[in-house]
Amino acid sequence: MNQPLQTEFTGYAGGVTSVEQRDRVLRNTYWLLALSMVPTVLGAWIGVATGITQAMGHGMSAILFLAGAFGFIFAIEKTKNSAAGVPVLLGFTFFMGLMLSRLIGAVLGMNNGAGLIMTAFAGTGAIFFGMATLSSLIKRDLSSMGKFLFVGAVMLCVAAIANIFLHSSALMITISVVAIGIFSAFIIYDLKRVRDGEETNYISATLNIYLDLYNIFQSLLSILGFANSRE
Repeated sequence: MNQPLQTEFTGYAGGVTSVEQRDRVLRNTYWLLALSMVPTVLGAWIGVATGITQAMGHGMSAILFLAGAFGFIFAIEKTKNSAAGVPVLLGFTFFMGLMLSRLIGAVLGMNNGAGLIMTAFAGTGAIFFGMATLSSLIKRDLSSMGKFLFVGAVMLCVAAIANIFLHSSALMITISVVAIGIFSAFIIYDLKRVRDGEETNYISATLNIYLDLYNIFQSLLSILGFANSRE
């Protein structure tokens, strides 16, 4: 069933040496990234409609999110060079949409909740367009930037887990603002790796950029929701 997709989106196991091949990997990444939005929206809609994630406590939700996310990421890396890679990635994006439904449901319960979600979506799109443009303009090698961004992402994750128990609004806003900055930089870094031929597998590239966009959207929506609740 997934053979047409696998035929269309052809990854590269070896090094990318030509501009044409790099462009093809980038193009396939963009197409798969766009496709990944469909199960994400579906998962979020099912989560809001059923209230399945709302019934969980913050602790249980966090445990399920971390276990599910890391499990899927491991499976994606194992299948990225096979015909199963695309379906596994799309299953992951459905799961991520389902997990996002807790926040979306809370925002929808506010005044102008739908407007806040659209604003966060538009803001995420604008950030992606801006960072993608920058990645095409920057000529210098950004490979050394990856380790600093990784450390920042790990520290954010630790702070977010700690805030499950602290329930600090100030820390939540700080984490969200910093996350927008870090994952915006990650978009430049991840796209630049594809453009430079360092990332030759479109499934891995899509996974990385999807996670960047997911974290930016979630952070923007958290900030907008908090600001709206204070009015």
